[in-house]
Amino acid sequence: MLANPVQTFAANVTSAGNKVDVINKKYTILYERLSRDDPDTAGDSNSIINQRALLEKYAEQNGLTPFRHLQDDGKSGVLWKREGWQELIAEVEAGKVHAVVVKTLDRIGRDYLRVGLILEQFAELDVRLIAVADGVDTACGEDDFTPFRTILAEWYAKDCSKKIRAIFNSRMAAGFHCSGSIPYGYVHDTENRQKWLVDESAAAVIRRIFQLVIEGKGVYQIANILAADKIPIPSAHATELGLSPQHPDYADPYAWRGGVVSGILERKEYMGVKVLKKTYSDSYKQKKRRETPEEQQITFEGGIPQIVDSETWELAQKLRRTVRRPAKDGRPPSPLTGLLICADCGKKLTHARNFDYAKNRKRDEYVCGNYRQGTKNCTMHYIRTNVVEEIILKVIRQAAQFALLNQAEFAEKIRQASNLRAEAEVKESKKRLIKTNRRCDELDTLIKKLYETYALGKLPENHFDRMIAEYDEEQTALRREVTELQTQIETFAADSVRADRFIELVRRYTEFDELSPSLLNEFVEKVIIHEGDKSSGKRVQKVDVYLNFIGKLDFNEPAMSPEEPEAERKLDEKRAKNAAKQREYRERKKQKTAVA
Repeated sequence: MLANPVQTFAANVTSAGNKVDVINKKYTILYERLSRDDPDTAGDSNSIINQRALLEKYAEQNGLTPFRHLQDDGKSGVLWKREGWQELIAEVEAGKVHAVVVKTLDRIGRDYLRVGLILEQFAELDVRLIAVADGVDTACGEDDFTPFRTILAEWYAKDCSKKIRAIFNSRMAAGFHCSGSIPYGYVHDTENRQKWLVDESAAAVIRRIFQLVIEGKGVYQIANILAADKIPIPSAHATELGLSPQHPDYADPYAWRGGVVSGILERKEYMGVKVLKKTYSDSYKQKKRRETPEEQQITFEGGIPQIVDSETWELAQKLRRTVRRPAKDGRPPSPLTGLLICADCGKKLTHARNFDYAKNRKRDEYVCGNYRQGTKNCTMHYIRTNVVEEIILKVIRQAAQFALLNQAEFAEKIRQASNLRAEAEVKESKKRLIKTNRRCDELDTLIKKLYETYALGKLPENHFDRMIAEYDEEQTALRREVTELQTQIETFAADSVRADRFIELVRRYTEFDELSPSLLNEFVEKVIIHEGDKSSGKRVQKVDVYLNFIGKLDFNEPAMSPEEPEAERKLDEKRAKNAAKQREYRERKKQKTAVA
C-alpha cells in the first residue's frame, strides 16, 4: 500500500503492485475487505491475497491503470470507520480517483441505505464502480438487481447478529462469561478462563475501600487516601500484572478518582455474585451499549469467589445513600446523620449546628426534619448529639457484654419474637412437616385414581364431585400448613444465624470506649427518637436503639436521655410556643387565601 499517492505519482515509480504510469493522472482503487465472519474463506490473509490477485488481473485486462490497492483485513461490513475505506472516500472526494473496483458489492459494506448513498455519491463525482463477481459496472448503465444485492448483504449481517446474540444469551443463561474483561480484584485462571481467581493484592485494596466507607469516608476522600498511599489505580495495576498495555491517557498511575471508587463500591461481583448481561445494544448497527435493567440481568449467587461479605456490601450502599455535609465552620459531618428517626412522623432527624449567643457556646443537636421544615404538624423531638451518642454506646456495650457472657440466653432472647421458642419445638415441627408432605403425596395418588375410576364410568358423578371437593379442601389446608412449618423452621434457623453473626461482630472489637464511625455504622441499624416528656417536671426522653442482626433488645432498663437543665427546658418551651404560633399563622393565611 502506498503511503502517499501524490508523491508516488510525482516520482513515477512502481511499488508493491501499485502501478503508476502518468504524473497527476486519475487512477483506479482496487479495494479488498475481509470480515472474520465471512464463511467462504479458509484464512484471512489468503482471502485478501486472492481478492488482490483477482482485482489486479481484472484491472490490467481492462486497462484500468494506474491502480492502487486499499484494504481492510478483519473488518466487518457493518462498520464504516474502516481505515482503508475512509482513505478511499477521501481520495474520491479529492477528485483523484477514476474508478473503484471490488470483488462484490458486499465488500463495500452491509447497509443497503449507506451503500445506495455511496453509489449516488460516486455517480455525482463521475467515479466508475465495478463489482467483478456481481457483474456490476456503472459505466454500462444501472443494474436493476443492485438494490436487491445490497439488501441481501444487509440481511446476511442481520442474520449473523441474531445468531450470535442467541448464542451469547444461551451461554450467559448457562452461567458462562461472554466478555474477556474482568473486574479489578480478579484474574483469569490460566487453565480455564471461565474461572476467576482472587487477586489478593487488589482484593486488599477493595476491602480497605469498603472499610473506609464504614468509617464514614466519602468516595473523594477515599480516592485522596489511596493516592497519598501510592496505591496503583486499576488500569495501572493491570499493566503491572501484564494483563493490559500501558494506557496512554494517564500519566500518574496513582491518580485515583471518586468515580473509580464509586464503581468499585457498586460491583455486586465482590459479594461472590456473578452478574451477566449487564449491557446491550438496540441493533447491530449501533455500537453504543446501554445498561440492562437490573431485573433483566442474569445473576448467579456464589458464582465467583467472594472478596467482601454481603452485609459489608449492603452496609456500604446504605451509607452512600445518606448525604452528610460538613459544618460551615469546617467541622466534619456527624456520623449519626441518617440513623435518627422521628418516632411520630417517621421523618429522619436533621443535624443542627449553630451558636448559642446567650450561653456563648456552640450547639450540636438533632431535631425532626418535618418540624424543622415546617411542612407537617410534628413536634421538635429535640435531642443533643452527645446525649444520643452516650445512649447508643451504652446499648452497644450492654448487648456485646450480654452476647459474650450468655450466648445461649442471648440466642433465645432473639427468638422471642419468633413463633418457635425452643429446639424441641423445631424438632416437632420437622416431624410434622414430614408427615404432612407424605399425606400430600398420598392425596395426589388418590385424586389420580379417582379420576380414572370416574372416567371408566365406575363412579357416579355426584359421588365424584363430593369426594374431589373433600380431597381438594384437605390438600389446600395441608399445603398451607407446610408453608407455615417451613417458615417457622427457617425463622428459627435465621435467628440462630443472626445471633452468631452479632457475636462474630462483637469479637472483632476489643474495646467499646468510644463511639467511632465504624463502630456506629457496623452495630446500629436505626435509632428511634421519641418526644421528650415533661409531665414529671423533668424532661425525660425515650430512645429505641435497633442493632444490626438482632434489632431492638430490652435490657431491663429503658434507654432514657439524661435530665435536661432548667435553661434547656425553658428554651424548649419557648421553641414550642414559637412553633405553635407559626402553625396558627400558616392556618390563618390558608383560610384567607381560600376565601379570596
